[in-house]
Amino acid sequence: MGLFNIFSKDKKQSLDQGLQQSNQSFFSKISKAIIGKSKIDDEVLDNLEEILLTADVGVATTLRIIEKIEKRVDRDKYLGTAELNTILREEISELLKENNTDDYKDFNIPIQDEPYVIMVVGVNGVGKTTTIGKLAHQFKKQGKTVMLGASDTFRAAAVDQLKIWAKRVDVPIVEQGMNADPASVAFDTLQSAKAKKIDVVIIDTAGRLHNKINLMNELTKIKSVMKKVLPHAPNEILLVLDGSTGQNAYEQAKQFSIATEINALAITKLDGTAKGGVVIGISDQFKIPVKYIGVGEGMEHLQVFNKQEFVDSLFKGQ
Repeated sequence: MGLFNIFSKDKKQSLDQGLQQSNQSFFSKISKAIIGKSKIDDEVLDNLEEILLTADVGVATTLRIIEKIEKRVDRDKYLGTAELNTILREEISELLKENNTDDYKDFNIPIQDEPYVIMVVGVNGVGKTTTIGKLAHQFKKQGKTVMLGASDTFRAAAVDQLKIWAKRVDVPIVEQGMNADPASVAFDTLQSAKAKKIDVVIIDTAGRLHNKINLMNELTKIKSVMKKVLPHAPNEILLVLDGSTGQNAYEQAKQFSIATEINALAITKLDGTAKGGVVIGISDQFKIPVKYIGVGEGMEHLQVFNKQEFVDSLFKGQ
């Protein structure tokens, strides 16, 4: 067995374990919903709708899935409840495939002469700093040089937490302490990274300011200042969401989408919830690529999101 196959197997095992609560909860509810039923009828579909909603798939996405299943039932005339898992799996897979990106294979970045800049946004407590540390670790494993920028200067512990991760992963960090100008920190980080020919720069930002207008203005200012150093920056604006918070994650995605131009998502803490359906709903409703998922506390438990692997693990054993 090759080294790549070993890593792939380990990743799959981590994903299966991370989604175990969602898997067990989801299918135990489906099994109860179809007891005594021989075919997919209105009652089965009503029960399935409720199950999808409680898994935090979201109202709009749930209705899309139910509508697709109804069309299949009408087309095929008779579908037994024994086929429900297969149909559901196929429709969720198709739904994810519709949503604008190819699967990510690894933590590689596009080849370019200047640093690849990732600006990370998200509210406090979602695992933003931890995600940054794990990203830095994964990029280093790919042979890339990494630098962190501590532009979340609004919260007392934020800079200290990022410094701990920088030391743990053994990457340089640019910081000016609490209450420093976040845009100034980002500017200095990019200047240093450019001079040192760093491959990847990850900029942390505040998850909360006094109001939404302040947050929007701050993020806009950071982006504008970075462009003075690297016109292409940021290459990626990554929103980190806590998968265990359910509908709060949807609201955060909505608010940050208004505040800035997000082009990638990381959904964390999926191992601690039975509501892994949030990945399906957010991917579908916001049309922003889910790029990373967190399925555990270890360094290796931040994974690139692969749609088919996710569905396979969600339906494992069914």
